[in-house]
Formats: sequence, structure tokens, C-alpha cells
Amino acid sequence: MPTLIRLATNADAPGILDVVESVYVEYGFTWEPDGYNADLTDVEGHYFARGNPFWVAEVEGRVLGTVALDLFARIPGIRGGTTLHHEKVRVCDADCSVERLYVHPDARRMGLGSSLMESTITTARNKGRDTMEAWSDKRLTKAHRLYEKLGAQVVGERICHDPDRSPEWGFLLPL
Repeated sequence: MPTLIRLATNADAPGILDVVESVYVEYGFTWEPDGYNADLTDVEGHYFARGNPFWVAEVEGRVLGTVALDLFARIPGIRGGTTLHHEKVRVCDADCSVERLYVHPDARRMGLGSSLMESTITTARNKGRDTMEAWSDKRLTKAHRLYEKLGAQVVGERICHDPDRSPEWGFLLPL
């Protein structure tokens, strides 16, 4: 099946919410569409207005995957470590991060995660970025394998500020 990776619009919100909620249900995470997950209802305002792209993977007209790229000033510290930065543990030397990488459970093993990451990495490189961070709940082992396949390594851990206070691994991905 042909896959279309494209920039999202607010019209995609129902599909985006379906993808992310399906993963939350699968892993037993607390779903808060009006709280922690409210950014997904307004990707144009939350991501694009800040200069950060948000993509969807679409198959036969259905949104089945999501990812965003957050661009920011380089995080201080020695590469390969973590630091407390603006009250959050972050990966030292990172100048961008992958956010909201989710693939609907029905669409796994179709290469959507890899295609979404390719768009994210290519855009980051084109914007002059060279070090990406990724934070991922410790239970999301499929995402971890994808990050590691792309050359990322675990450099730290933290407790997420989500409603579940989820333990996360921090990955450093040289671009």
C-alpha cells in the first residue's frame, strides 16, 4: 500500500487523536485530550506557529502515524550526558528532538515509523541541526529499536511530566 508522509493540518486532528489514543490504550497510559494531549488538537498553533513541523503518515486516506520535530537552541553540557534544563532532564548537546512518534497498532511493520523518522531527520539536517534527542517511555521497545537502528544510543533516563509520571529513556541521535 502506498504511504504518504505529509505535513499535518488541524483538519487531521481526528486521525492524529485516533493514532495516539490507540497507543495510549494499548499501553495503559492515561489519555487526556483536553490536558496533556491537547497539543494534538491544534498542531498548526502548537507546532507550526513555533516553527516546528508535524507530519502524518497516511495510507489509503487514513492517518496511521504521527511525528513532530522540535527545534531549539543547543542544550548545554557534554555530549553523551544529560542535564537539568528548564526544569526537565534533557540530552546534552542536542539542538532538536523528535516528538509524538506514534504508529497505530493496526499499521505496525509497514515501515511507517521509519518513514516518519526519515522526514524528521532530513528536515533537521536541512535546518543545520546535528544532534537529536528522543525521550521514550521505557515500555515502548519498538520505538527504541527504531532509534537504535538509526544510530541512537541511550544516554539517560527521567520521569516524564505526563499524568502517569512515566519512566523514560533518553536517546542521543547524531545526525
